[in-house]
Amino acid sequence: MADTQTLAPALKAEILAEALPYIKRFYDKTIVIKYGGNAMTDEKLKDCFARDVVLLKLVGMNPVVVHGGGPQIDDLLKRLGKQGQFIQGMRVTDEETMDIVEMVLGGQVNKDIVNLINRHGGKAVGLTGQDGAFIRARKLMMPNKEKPEEMLDIGQVGEISAIDPSIISFLDTGDFIPVIAPIGVGSEGETYNINADVVAGKLAEVLKAEKLVLLTNTPGVLDKSGKLLTGLTPKQIDDLVADGTLSGGMLPKISSALDAARNGVRSVHIIDGRVEHCLLLEILSHHGVGTMIKSH
Repeated sequence: MADTQTLAPALKAEILAEALPYIKRFYDKTIVIKYGGNAMTDEKLKDCFARDVVLLKLVGMNPVVVHGGGPQIDDLLKRLGKQGQFIQGMRVTDEETMDIVEMVLGGQVNKDIVNLINRHGGKAVGLTGQDGAFIRARKLMMPNKEKPEEMLDIGQVGEISAIDPSIISFLDTGDFIPVIAPIGVGSEGETYNINADVVAGKLAEVLKAEKLVLLTNTPGVLDKSGKLLTGLTPKQIDDLVADGTLSGGMLPKISSALDAARNGVRSVHIIDGRVEHCLLLEILSHHGVGTMIKSH
């Protein structure tokens, strides 16, 4: 990427002017961002991400960050001699694993992101779904692919039963940036590990967000020959799932993206988190860095 120090002043002004219609269009709109992958572990990308989020807030948008933490959870499990196990892109979570998930997501990772945003001039506040019991969850049973009549128990993995948006709205009015760990709470106070893409998607619906942006380690949605697809409709996505083009870890991402697009989120973006300032490029310029899914 070009060093901004070497850009001619006129070109810098042109770049800023290009952002103006986008700033006007998305002023006071909510943008839910799922933060994960390389963008979360590479120091330069982490800085770019934090600066992007702070800038979006300063120009009048309401960014809400939902983060994962898979690699960090795997690291700690390994150090404790446990092996992470996945079924259809979902982490199998026994009681001991749940303690680790809470420690890593609700503690270490959440606080790191909050500190990072605050260091770059934002006012971030860290939350899990337990705070104000704002993410209500119940146990998720997975259908068995081999025997569809059977359901698989994958431990303390939850699906969302309800989200109360009032705590997020309250933080927004105080110019805070909510940073959310995807942990839900059950009716008896039990905790559930929820896929971060699912939380981001459902939160975008409940907050009636303008955009849901999912950062990934791929250029976006690719066809079978590896070509980037963009401007997709929900119907086209269904076809890509049916013919096996989309599978594995992309499935929870795609299904949350689709649900959000079908339930009032204006546009969903699956973007390449390995690109510096990918958020600004996607939201404030006409140079997209991924796949956009339109709501209809």
